[in-house]
Amino acid sequence: MAGVARAVAQCVHSVSPKRLPMPILTLSPRRELYYELIAGDPARPVLVFLHEGLGSCAMWKDFPAQLCQATGCRGLLYDRLGYGLSSPLTAPRRLHYVHDYALYELPQVLARLIPQQDHIVIGHSDGGSIALIYASQQPARLRGIITEAAHVFVEAVTLAGIRTADAAFDAGKLRALEKYHGDKTQTIFKAWADTWLSQGFQFWNIEYLLPSIACPALVMQGSADQYGTQAQVDAIVAQTLRAVPAMIEQCGHTPHQEQPQAVLELMRVFLEGRIAESG
Repeated sequence: MAGVARAVAQCVHSVSPKRLPMPILTLSPRRELYYELIAGDPARPVLVFLHEGLGSCAMWKDFPAQLCQATGCRGLLYDRLGYGLSSPLTAPRRLHYVHDYALYELPQVLARLIPQQDHIVIGHSDGGSIALIYASQQPARLRGIITEAAHVFVEAVTLAGIRTADAAFDAGKLRALEKYHGDKTQTIFKAWADTWLSQGFQFWNIEYLLPSIACPALVMQGSADQYGTQAQVDAIVAQTLRAVPAMIEQCGHTPHQEQPQAVLELMRVFLEGRIAESG
């Protein structure tokens, strides 16, 4: 992991001053995860940010710090296995990779870094699906979830968007990802694209677990999302006990970057309610 250590050292200088870098969490010899903490009120729930399918801590940019400042909450971000400054994937990706991150990796991270603390999970794209699966287990200290562009089933528009991204990657047009994933870029991109475009993944569906989600949920999506339609939001809200929808106009797949002020305010209002309940 010497290469990871050097990368972490370089990355620390670019981290927002409001973040307290805590570089590496060792889950096993081949599973070391980079993470960051954001300072806040210890009496309030921790906001846990889960990045998208090609994302990382750094790709959230300053949004987590802004949301933590607006709510007074602490924050936790981490690069999942295979991403960013964390260890590379150790095996070919399985069709149930989202479940693996939600049911095994995320609980381990929370148990090690914020044990027995109230928390609210905020997930983007794959991170949103992970948040839904995690919430379906009804964790005792989970106070709510926010999803951005989460998927609960596979749509034709999703596959079309991934095919477009895959062709762009093969043409060398997505080299900017190397800034975030380094020499893991090829592996993690193809793991994402090849899994979603595989024959078996066309039948992937997590709607069956939505009725088991007991905590409040804010379900957000851009009206012009190139990877999904409002049908995703409608399915989540219809089958989850305490979910409210929020479609963001003039917005694609990344609401917190494309419409940051609108998203910040929607999340702040939702989170204030959860904070009041937990207090």
